[in-house]
Amino acid sequence: MRHKSRSAPPGRSPSDQAPGGRGRRQSRTGGGGGYWLYGLHAVAAALENPRRTFLQLVVTEEGESQLRQKIPGAWPVRADRADRQKLDMLCGRDAVHQGVALQTELLDTLTIDDALDGKGPVLILDQVTDPRNIGAIMRSAAAFGVSCLVMQDRHAPEESGALAKAASGALEIVPVVRVVNLSRALETLKTAGLWVVGLDAGGGVLDGTSFGERRVALVLGAEGEGLRRLTRETCDEISGLRMTGEMESLNVSNAAAVALYELSRGRL
Repeated sequence: MRHKSRSAPPGRSPSDQAPGGRGRRQSRTGGGGGYWLYGLHAVAAALENPRRTFLQLVVTEEGESQLRQKIPGAWPVRADRADRQKLDMLCGRDAVHQGVALQTELLDTLTIDDALDGKGPVLILDQVTDPRNIGAIMRSAAAFGVSCLVMQDRHAPEESGALAKAASGALEIVPVVRVVNLSRALETLKTAGLWVVGLDAGGGVLDGTSFGERRVALVLGAEGEGLRRLTRETCDEISGLRMTGEMESLNVSNAAAVALYELSRGRL
């Protein structure tokens, strides 16, 4: 993804009704047995999320002790004790599970109309596919008050333990919208009054103070390829990051953090 430069203009079933009463959540559970979340931050945040449907919690003795420090009260699902070898088997040998693993259904996603209910910026990912990058992006999105994250249905990963671990709890905070046609979703946001900014080279420098009271939808493309042509053409403007060193680009998750910080300057 290139960035140097702006052209002119618990144990609970989720509710069917999305926050704010606009769209309806799109169920993605499919009854397929869910998936395993792991790591203290990811599991603790999930256990405190009323939109989660829990299936099984497996902990080591040490993991349970650390998790109870984070959530001292009653848990919405029984904890089953196991050794680290069993958690390695459940989560994958390379997973840093910290002695806790939670099997849960996928979170329901929201419709594009739900993106219009919030006041913060909307973040759109154009075929960013690495779950760890997306998790890191969600962590920054939660830190800077992003209303929701918009991704395509077919060109973005599902929830996974790796994504949730990288998000460090932000998966439970930042609502996700999945759409079939990204350009159509951008047009919907524009019609609702959001100013769509594509983060890529070819324009001026992103200046958060220049947007005033205008609400921004920020679009990031995949590393290497950047924004696709139709996505670029649908944006109101193209802007990049101010970088004074010798590197010409940043990892997409780092670029997201810098850009969201810059946008936040205009809202302070």
